[in-house]
Amino acid sequence: MSGREGPAAATGTVRLLTRPMLMLLVASVGGMGGFYLLLSVIPLYAATAGGGGVGAGLTTGAMMLATVVAESAVPWFLARFGHRAVVGAGLLLLGVPAAALTLWSAFPLTLGVCLARGVGLGIVVVAGTKLAAELAPPGRRSENLGLYGVSLGVPAVLGLPAGVWLSDRYGFAPVFLATAALTLLALPAVAGLPSGRTRPGRRSPGSPGPGPGPGRGGGPGREGGRSGQWSPGLRRRREGGLPERRSSVLSGLLGGPGAGSLAGPVLILAAATFAAGVLVTFLPLALLGGPAHLAVVALFVQSSVAPLARWGAGWWGDRHGASSLLLPSVLAVALGTAGLVRLESPVVVIVSMVLFGAGFGAVQNLTLAAMFERVPRSGFGRVSVVWNLAFDAGMGLGAVGFGLLIDRTGYPWGFAVTAALLLAVLGPAWRERRFEGPSAGSAADHADRPPEQERLT
Repeated sequence: MSGREGPAAATGTVRLLTRPMLMLLVASVGGMGGFYLLLSVIPLYAATAGGGGVGAGLTTGAMMLATVVAESAVPWFLARFGHRAVVGAGLLLLGVPAAALTLWSAFPLTLGVCLARGVGLGIVVVAGTKLAAELAPPGRRSENLGLYGVSLGVPAVLGLPAGVWLSDRYGFAPVFLATAALTLLALPAVAGLPSGRTRPGRRSPGSPGPGPGPGRGGGPGREGGRSGQWSPGLRRRREGGLPERRSSVLSGLLGGPGAGSLAGPVLILAAATFAAGVLVTFLPLALLGGPAHLAVVALFVQSSVAPLARWGAGWWGDRHGASSLLLPSVLAVALGTAGLVRLESPVVVIVSMVLFGAGFGAVQNLTLAAMFERVPRSGFGRVSVVWNLAFDAGMGLGAVGFGLLIDRTGYPWGFAVTAALLLAVLGPAWRERRFEGPSAGSAADHADRPPEQERLT
């Protein structure tokens, strides 16, 4: 029975907020709050200290580089040490190093703090994405990912504008200390996460097997001695005659079937996050000298719309397919970026942020849900790695590339070039429509849920 046909999908009576899921949301809010508070503040800090646009871009680029490097190792750390220890370490790295910036202001130290925060970010997002998929009730995976997306988006709603406003009003030091305090406050929630640690002689779900394919002799998707089933998207492709495209890089990372069909979502996500890296790093700088607090309002609008769009896209994806909304979502991101050419008009800037936030929030959920539906359950951990690698690599490249570009073109032309790059992925977004259909996982994917994942009463 597929997730679409199961009782959970039909009635929606199974609760999403199990105790482990609630603790995951609390930990994510604390960790991402520490991330977003400084996301636009540190580039401002570096630029006003003499680094200019290049220095501002390097701070975000260094953090994203460390994130990308750390993410590929997170599944191993999760299997070796468990979710609690690893997520706890990620929270500490996201917040505590920022306190050092209250003592010294040297640019090399700023880059070092960004590198440490990048490692923490890689840990939190990979572990959180994997847990959000595994904790989803039958037939509601895309919606559960949307709920998890809200826990990442709410800190952006408050943190992005609050960090810029606080630093402008009170200076940078209070924001650095608040970041450290926020991540420390989230640490107790880590105790409520599933352990996830692999026992001797056993392999944790989602970890790579010792032989070719995820099941090694037990058929695709085999876990815990029981043969699983293909996710609906992969089954539709295999039974419906759709070509199974292959990518050697993605196949190597995922170690299982369906890897080639992930290339489209990965490319689309990377393009959208390229624009996001430009936005969060340079919009406050681009609007310096303009109307008072326009950057704060613009960031607030964008970060408020994005989590709502992410959750709404999850609801849509469970019912109509995650791929069906990708084309309009990418177009919204491109139009929102193009609108920033008119930086002198507050109305155009705010409308652009509404478009950008709606498109970017939807792209995040839709690409993630599409990737999960195209691999067996044993590939969830590695899908989390690939998705987060694309996300963070795009943000880092956007920040560094735009920083080098604006010294020659200025901000309006830089935003125009970024919008043009987004238009280039409209073709892949159109081709993704071939995978239309409900994106929820099958009920069989969830048959072996441990007691700690039972719903709350």
